[in-house]
Amino acid sequence: MAKYLLLKHYRGAPAPINDVPMDRWTPEEISDHMRYMNDFAARLETTGEFVDGQALAPEGAWVRYDGEGRPPVTDGPFAETKDLIAGWMVIDVDSYERALELAGELSAAPGAGGKPIHEWLEVRPFLAAPPTITE
Repeated sequence: MAKYLLLKHYRGAPAPINDVPMDRWTPEEISDHMRYMNDFAARLETTGEFVDGQALAPEGAWVRYDGEGRPPVTDGPFAETKDLIAGWMVIDVDSYERALELAGELSAAPGAGGKPIHEWLEVRPFLAAPPTITE
């Protein structure tokens, strides 16, 4: 089994086919979308492929270390950025092909008008082992 991170980009990925921002969806469309996501995760729990997932708020900040005894440097929230991660899901599957299959299915979550979003999902494998350094 291998773990993969499925990243849902609200902005920053190629435009999906049903490209209506969620803030313009009706309450029913949002409920239908969330139900689809929850049902998808519940189904993967029964197969043992679901590890974890979470929706993310649009607020946040960049943070970095600024030296011993100094407070961290921050920059944000991200108003000027074109990229926003809306949420993520971790899956544990038998193959890369299965990860792609599930990401494709997750991409079909309903959006405006109840039609599939066809959103782009980023599929990232977990690093299984640190690279070996040889001289």
